[in-house]
Amino acid sequence: MEYDEKLARFRQGHLNPFNKAPLQSQHDQKTGETGEEFQQKGLRLGLSPEEEAEFQCSEHTMDLGLAEDHFSRPVGLFLASDVEQLRQAIEECKQRILELPDNSEKQKDAVVRLIHLRLKLQELKDPSEDEPNIRVILEHRFYKEKSKSVKQTCDKCSTIIWGLLQTWYTCTGCSYRCHSKCLNLITKPCVRSKVSHQAEYELSICPETGLDSQDYRCAECRVPISLRGVPSEARQCDYTGLYYCSNCHWNDQAVIPARVIHNWDFEPRKVSRCSMRYLALMVSRPVLKLREINPLLFNYVEELVEIRKLRQDILLMKPYFITCKEAMEARLLLQLQDRQHFVENDDMYSLQDLVDINAGRLSCSLTETHTLFAKHIKLDCERCQAKGFVCELCKEGDVLFPFDSHTSMCMDCSAVFHRDCYYDNSTTCPKCARLNLRKQSLLRDPSVELQA
Repeated sequence: MEYDEKLARFRQGHLNPFNKAPLQSQHDQKTGETGEEFQQKGLRLGLSPEEEAEFQCSEHTMDLGLAEDHFSRPVGLFLASDVEQLRQAIEECKQRILELPDNSEKQKDAVVRLIHLRLKLQELKDPSEDEPNIRVILEHRFYKEKSKSVKQTCDKCSTIIWGLLQTWYTCTGCSYRCHSKCLNLITKPCVRSKVSHQAEYELSICPETGLDSQDYRCAECRVPISLRGVPSEARQCDYTGLYYCSNCHWNDQAVIPARVIHNWDFEPRKVSRCSMRYLALMVSRPVLKLREINPLLFNYVEELVEIRKLRQDILLMKPYFITCKEAMEARLLLQLQDRQHFVENDDMYSLQDLVDINAGRLSCSLTETHTLFAKHIKLDCERCQAKGFVCELCKEGDVLFPFDSHTSMCMDCSAVFHRDCYYDNSTTCPKCARLNLRKQSLLRDPSVELQA
């Protein structure tokens, strides 16, 4: 019934906005306030006498307008443009909330008015037109965001960024987001600078040293913390092993590199905001040399052995493409532009490589690329076919290539033979013997070799 009365007053105020007398009489009957008291309330909120009638209508309809659109600006409430007037109105509104009965309709309306007054005050204190588009702070390169409808959270104060009312910035290096008013309060340098100067992972699993080693303070902002949550809850980062406060640790989850390398464990763990940004920037960097860190991992993960063999074959195919005009025009090597380290070495891995190997995605995509490369060399291109080998031990069979599965290659002269022929033959490599003979002839009589 109470809701029906409010709806009726709302419709009446919108259908006949010039008829203020019925609304004021209804207000006097319901609240017991006289017209003078109602007028004084409007003046306390910073309204002129001419705008008093409009305020009376909006006061009744404010709660319904807020329910329909939380971002609408109620008519008659934000006419005060001076910050001091708004602050005075806020204080008087707060005092009125304390005087009104708890959980009453009047108190609820006053709370709504207080919220809108505070938003208006924040809007006046945070002008977007005067803010520069680019700010550089502690190696962060902040750009002013133009989006007004996206809801974000400030990484500094951990409060919501209201894009409609507040100016906010995003760092192009580490995606750090914050209000314009929080820029000068930032104490943590940009994580990208650390990635550029020291691109390496912590390879110990959760190297905890204890909260006492941090003097019972957050590892980042140094506010007091404790395990009991008084005065602030201590949250551990599984990557660094350090403890952080709730403002610096939002319980974000990420894959921990140390757990992957030592235990082949890809279960996400809770990390701090700083660690999450660092891991996000490092995820595609090839900085993990598995043969040195944990060589036994290849004995237990068959997919790693398969990927290593495919990468070794691609490195053997690379010289064919570099010297082939058709391959350069077709840009075949750009098939691996997202994993450039695959055409440079076969022992460096990124964390993203290991995640894709565990998910089975990398094996499929790399096999397709391997097939495409082999097809060009062995079938499509005559120049590349001419660079094949004939087994000098048995002198039989088809043309051989170093990346074929049934071949072996001499490590000294790079000659290619059938695998069975190479291991069954106990003598030296025929090509190596021929090259040694040529060197000896050159030492005995250089002129003869030059004439030949």
